[in-house]
Amino acid sequence: MSIQHHISEELLLDYATGQLSEGWRIAVATHLALCPSCRRRLAVMEMTGGALIAEPVDEEATQEAASDESASWESLRKRLAADRAQTPDAERPVKAKASSQAGQTVLPEPLRSYVGGDVDTVKWRPLGRGAYHLPIETDDGTARVRLLRIPAGKPVPEHGHRGRELTLVLSGSFHDGDDLFARGDFEEADETLQHQPIATDGEDCICLAVTDAPLKFRSWLVRAVQPIIGI
Repeated sequence: MSIQHHISEELLLDYATGQLSEGWRIAVATHLALCPSCRRRLAVMEMTGGALIAEPVDEEATQEAASDESASWESLRKRLAADRAQTPDAERPVKAKASSQAGQTVLPEPLRSYVGGDVDTVKWRPLGRGAYHLPIETDDGTARVRLLRIPAGKPVPEHGHRGRELTLVLSGSFHDGDDLFARGDFEEADETLQHQPIATDGEDCICLAVTDAPLKFRSWLVRAVQPIIGI
């Protein structure tokens, strides 16, 4: 199954320009290891950024652009689209290629190094109702990173968000409303989203999840144990 849900342009641009902290970088870099399309998008951004830096600076034009950030971003998006249309896939440089072992492993690099091995080495911690997690240690004080294993056919408790949440599917799949997220698919959520993902039948769903604030669970029971499980 091909990847259907990709990193947003804003998040990918933050990654390309080094503006993401460690937790968020892990999620983006792991998706890039699985997604040739987003690796090409990243290469185009980097090529375009290099070309913009190399061009002579028009101080008056620069001041006008700085006064209108949205116009500047729209201009960059148009240039990215033009570069993508003009550059054949075979000629685009690729960064952060998938590991040569990706076909035999569930966890690609760089995530596998953080975990210390593939999923068969994970020492899962129970969350209740058959779900498990593994907190991943980082030096990032702004985000929590963890692996989640949701039992096949079972839902995640309904919840909203106090901040941003990134979810990357590594094995199995889940439904979120009408959308299906399978291996390599990437979901970005924020305070506007209230949802209840449900793992599909037949296989447990293993995901990488990164958050910068506790989730807002609808169930009082889940809220009661939330400080203990740290989600």
